[in-house]
Amino acid sequence: MHVTDDLGYAAELGEAPRRVVSLVPSLTEAIAATCPEVLVGATDWCTHPAGLQVTRVRGTKNPNLGTIRALAPDLVVANKEENRELDVRRLRAVGVQVWVTDIETVPQALDSMRRLFGVALQVGVPDWLEEAAREWGGPVPVPTARMAIAIWRDPWMAVGSSTFTGDLVARLGWHNVLATRPQRYPHVTLDDLDRADLDFVLLPDEPYVFTEQDGPEAFHRVPTVLCSGRLLTWYGPAMVGARAALSSLIPD
Repeated sequence: MHVTDDLGYAAELGEAPRRVVSLVPSLTEAIAATCPEVLVGATDWCTHPAGLQVTRVRGTKNPNLGTIRALAPDLVVANKEENRELDVRRLRAVGVQVWVTDIETVPQALDSMRRLFGVALQVGVPDWLEEAAREWGGPVPVPTARMAIAIWRDPWMAVGSSTFTGDLVARLGWHNVLATRPQRYPHVTLDDLDRADLDFVLLPDEPYVFTEQDGPEAFHRVPTVLCSGRLLTWYGPAMVGARAALSSLIPD
């Protein structure tokens, strides 16, 4: 059976995969919540669910391809943004079947995961995915707040255009003022973020770990809001309840 991933590449599966390696933290959590018995490998960055007992294959950008091959997976799940094309090509070159997701918006995330579970993994659409679709469905509202999202400091970086995170905050009614930047994650100056014309700046705890002692003290013109990076960037079960959790951080 040939199944086609988000980028149009065909994976050849004899039957429903029984051994899966995930190179994406979001998808690791999603698979563990849906069909944990098939998950045999994940990256060191796959921190959810807590206590996950599978073989670790190093990082998202430097996976140990030998360890992956030794696990004899029926399918490896990757992502266009998070994983290197070179690693995907090397795995395919030795006969490992790889399914690559491509996610830049909330609707893309929902559709991609429906295909992953319904087509590639052949387990049907999980209940949590249906709940996430109900929570995040509908049109993008007219924005009611101007904001930005820092993701790194020294040098400062922020969320720019064409990202899942940017589309998610737009669906909360927040206008990311850096969404017109051509880069997905542009380098910026502190003045690009610490602006009096913004209502707030989000400081998530990943990929940079912003804390009460590291981040807010740099801002003098705009309020900052610490938040969970997982709620902003992880597509999967983390989407369920994320709308209320993120909205509650911002006073009316």
